[in-house]
Amino acid sequence: MRRRVARHREEGQAIVELALIMPVFMLLLLGILEFGMAFDHLITISYASREGARTGAALVNGGGTLGCSAGQSPNAASVDAQVVAAVERVLTSPGSQVALSRVSQIRIYQATSTGAETGSVNVWTYTPGVGPVVDGDPLDFSASASGWTACSRVNTLPAPSIGVTIRYRYAFNTPLGGILGFFGGGGQTGLDVTDRSVMAMNPTQ
Repeated sequence: MRRRVARHREEGQAIVELALIMPVFMLLLLGILEFGMAFDHLITISYASREGARTGAALVNGGGTLGCSAGQSPNAASVDAQVVAAVERVLTSPGSQVALSRVSQIRIYQATSTGAETGSVNVWTYTPGVGPVVDGDPLDFSASASGWTACSRVNTLPAPSIGVTIRYRYAFNTPLGGILGFFGGGGQTGLDVTDRSVMAMNPTQ
C-alpha cells in the first residue's frame, strides 16, 4: 500500500513538472521556427535592396547613360522605376516568401558617408498593378513622394552615394505572438523589418 501511494505521488509530480516545462519548450520551438522563416524573409529583403542600389548607382548622369539630354536612354523619368523594378524582381522571384503587400515603402535617396538619408527622399508605396510600366509590365509600386531628381545624380568627384531602403512588415506564421502575449509580450502579430543598401556612384573623373 505504501509503495502504491509513493508511485502515485511520483506520477503526480512528473505530470506537474511536465505541465511547467511544456510552455517553455513550446516557446523555444516556435521561436526557432519563426526565427528561421523571418531570417529567410530578411535575406530576400536584403538582396532586393542591394539590387536596387546597384541599379541606381549605374543609372547616373555624367557617363552618358542617363536621359537628361535629348537622345539619351533610359529617360530620366524612368530611372527610379528601373530601381524599383530591380527590387520587385527579387521580391517576386521563385522561392521568395515575401508578400509585396507587406512592403510599406521603398525609399531612394542620396546617402551620407555613414549611409544615412540626406536631403529629399523619393518614396514608393504599394499600388498593385498601377505603377509605371517597365519591360512591358506595370510595377506594383508608385511614387508617393519625389524630391531627389534623377538628373541631379552626377557621378563626378566627389562621387555621391545612392541608398535604397525597404520597409517590410513580417507576419508571424506560428502562434508565437499569442504565446508572447500570454507572458506579457503584447500579443504581437509580426515584426517591422527595415533593410538599407548604399552604393557609391562610380566617378568619371
